[in-house]
Amino acid sequence: MLCTRCRHFDATPDGVICAQCAAAGAAPVAPPHGRGASLSSPVGLGRAVAVLLGAVVAADLFAIWADLVSYDVIGDIADGDTSADVQRRADSADSLFAAAGSVQTAALLSTAVVFLVWFHRVRVNAEVFHPFGHRKKRGWAVGGWFVPIVNLWFPRRIALDIWDASSPWNAPRSHALVNAWWGAWVISQVAGRLASTAYRGAETAPEIERAVGQILFADVVDVVAAVLAILFVLTLTRMQDSKARSGPGAPVPASG
Repeated sequence: MLCTRCRHFDATPDGVICAQCAAAGAAPVAPPHGRGASLSSPVGLGRAVAVLLGAVVAADLFAIWADLVSYDVIGDIADGDTSADVQRRADSADSLFAAAGSVQTAALLSTAVVFLVWFHRVRVNAEVFHPFGHRKKRGWAVGGWFVPIVNLWFPRRIALDIWDASSPWNAPRSHALVNAWWGAWVISQVAGRLASTAYRGAETAPEIERAVGQILFADVVDVVAAVLAILFVLTLTRMQDSKARSGPGAPVPASG
């Protein structure tokens, strides 16, 4: 039978709780990575993150349009067309391209702040559901995104631990959505940085045309990553809300 306290590990043969919970003693279970965790509703934050990610998608679609306009006019220049009409279109495309970049940056920064607050909250909630199922301290839920190199896998590792801890009792959920979101996000980040480097170093029209093509690819992948992020956020938020309401003896946070 499953442990009656954490509901994740098998109970010892002669008892009703698992060895991990038994080792924690009779006191309320505290996470091994810091002070005790308390359950807080992630619903309001989750909805806010989903809305902001929708704004990221809209900004990316605007950027894709600007990319296509720039790609078209740069292609004409690369073909040798230097007419006044092409120059006018090029100036307009440059302004549109710059505006799209500013909109993307604003959407990304505002979303990142709220996402990190939500991500930290669901990480703490996950300790309530499964105190012993986390390989990284909760501080890494925020810090892991900013440390070079490790930010390519630490957040995914933390997300998977949260996902597993938040899965319905006795019914683990597949990691497919988490892996799809993370893979798309990493590809978009790498593609975006390579494209930006290529664009800054481009001098001739053909080089600029290729760089804009790379930026277009990165923006398309970013749309995919943002859509998958919306699904990830809403699904995990719903999982935690449902588990808090159905868990044995778990407090029920107020939705909002």
